[in-house]
This record gives sequence, C-alpha cells and structure tokens, in this order.
Amino acid sequence: MKVPTLAMFSKPSEMATAPSIEKAALRSDRFRLEREADWQRLDAILLKLEKGRLRKLPDEDVLALPALYRMAASSLSVARETSLDAATLTYLETLVQRAWFQVYGPRQGLFAWFRKFLGGQLSRSIQAIWLDICIALFVMVAGTITGWLLVAQDTEWYYRLVPGQFADTRVPGASREVLLESLKVEDSASGLSAFAAQLFTNNAGVSILAFALGFAFGIPSLMLLIHNMAVLGAMLWLYNSQGLTWEFAAWLSVHGTTELFAILLAGAAGMHIGRKMAFPGQRSIIAAAAESGQRAAQVMIGVVLMLVFAALLEAFPRQLAGTEARAIIGIFMLLFWMAYFFGFGRSKKGTAQ
Repeated sequence: MKVPTLAMFSKPSEMATAPSIEKAALRSDRFRLEREADWQRLDAILLKLEKGRLRKLPDEDVLALPALYRMAASSLSVARETSLDAATLTYLETLVQRAWFQVYGPRQGLFAWFRKFLGGQLSRSIQAIWLDICIALFVMVAGTITGWLLVAQDTEWYYRLVPGQFADTRVPGASREVLLESLKVEDSASGLSAFAAQLFTNNAGVSILAFALGFAFGIPSLMLLIHNMAVLGAMLWLYNSQGLTWEFAAWLSVHGTTELFAILLAGAAGMHIGRKMAFPGQRSIIAAAAESGQRAAQVMIGVVLMLVFAALLEAFPRQLAGTEARAIIGIFMLLFWMAYFFGFGRSKKGTAQ
C-alpha cells in the first residue's frame, strides 16, 4: 500500500491551477487589446496637453477627450472588479488620474490666479462683507474713545491697558522732551529689517486671532478689537497731554492706516462667518459657513499681504522720515486702500451678503 506524499497532492493542484492562470491571462490580453487603441489615443492627447500644446490639438481630439476619459474610467472599474493583471491596472490608474486633472483640474496656474485675485477678486470679497466692516469700524472707534476716557479719568488705567513694552518711557507724567524722543527719526536703516519681521509677526498674530475668534458668533472678535483700540486711545491721550497729538498721529499713520485697516478687515472677516452661522437664512448652517468661509479666506490673504507691507512701512519710512513725510505717506496709503477695496472691481448687483 502506497503512502500518500506531498508530491502526489501537488501535481493535481498544479494541473488545476495552470489552466486558471492561462485563462486569466488570456482574458486580460483580450480586454486590453479590445480597448488599447482608445487608451493610446487618450494617452497621446494627454501628453500634448501636459506639454502645453493645446493649440496644436485637433478639434476632434478636444471633443473626444471627455468620452475617452469616461471610457478609461469604466475600463479601470472593470479591471478592478475582474482582478486583471497588475500592470494593466497600474497603467489605467495612472491614465485616469492624468485625464481627470486635464478634464476637471484647475485651468490656471498660481501666477494667473494671483493676478485675478489682485485684479478684483479681493476687492469684491471685501465689498461683500461691508456690513461687518461697518460694525468692526464702529467698535474700533468706540474702543479708542473708551481708552482715552478711562485714562483721562484715572491715569492708573494707562498701566492696565498699555503693555509694558510700550510703557517704557511713555507713561503719564513723562515730559514733552521724553515723549518727543520716542518719535525721533533714526539716522540709518541698520537692523530695521529684523525689526520689520518682528512687527509683522506681532501684527499677524493679532489679526489671525481677531479672525479666528469670529467663529464664536463674532463676539470675542469685537472684544479683542475694543481692547486693542483702547490701548491706542490711552496713548493718544498721553501724547495729547503734552501737545504732541499731530506728531504722534503722523508717526502712527505712516503704517497705522495699513495695519489698522488690516486688523479691521480681519475682525470683519471673522464676524462675517459668525454672523452667517447665527443667521443662515434659508440655507443650512454648514452651507452658510462654507460660503462665508471662502469669502473670508480671500479677505485674510489680502490681510496678510497688507501686514507685510505695514511692517516694511513701520520699520523704514516711519523710522527714517520726518513728521510731514510720515503724514503724507499715511494719508496716501489710506486713500489707496479705500480706492482699491471699494472703488475697484465693483461687485455685480445681487451679490449675496
């Protein structure tokens, strides 16, 4: 009596497996041959598009691109379901991915998008949140007046409002000469680039915080704006007490008209999202938040660009220019931002607010 061995079981198994492999390979070859011409045509079209040769592409190929893409996607689906060979599957996955980017992908590069963004898209986004800008502006003016009145009533409020980094020699009771020294013109620009980077970091932090807090229905953003402007009101009172209101306003305006405008827009963008979430109208809260979030994100890109510019103004013209030059630069920048944001790229009628 023969004893069963491993070899006795392996031969029938191999005999059973070999036809299956051969059948699968034959099925894969037939599947590929039936559709290979369409895949090759799609691949040739994609190569021309990827090399930027759209103008040299025949009209019939352009019209056939969507149909060829759908056919390749269908082939990929069949290949996955029937477990065809790995090479065919990998080729189809790559081909479909490339075709998707050409059919549905972005049609413009970064430079084209940035040109369109500065060419009116940013202005229209800012115009769309005009109500939130008005609210934020009212709050900022109220905060400045509040800071002035608090310090005028009790000078101890100055130390509570103004951070220690600003209250060095600029404190109640300081002489006119000491305060005027803090507004002096520097002799050179040495080291001011590092100062500009530090100022940008600080201002960006305030703006981003004002924007982020808007998600809580805008209330924390309003409180942050009031607090920051109360600091300005306290310092205005201090310089006014020594008859230096004009000098301080000129010193502040050279960068302040850009920086404070950026903070205003950041707070308004945050409040815009919070307001739309609180009052979504006929839409769902998620839909209202998504729409307002896209608009606010565009505003925040503009805010970052403004803060970069404000840091450069604060580090160089403010430190090197005289009082009159500072005032002229500040007024010019204010007029420029007003004209750009509210006079350029006007929104079409019926834009949703």
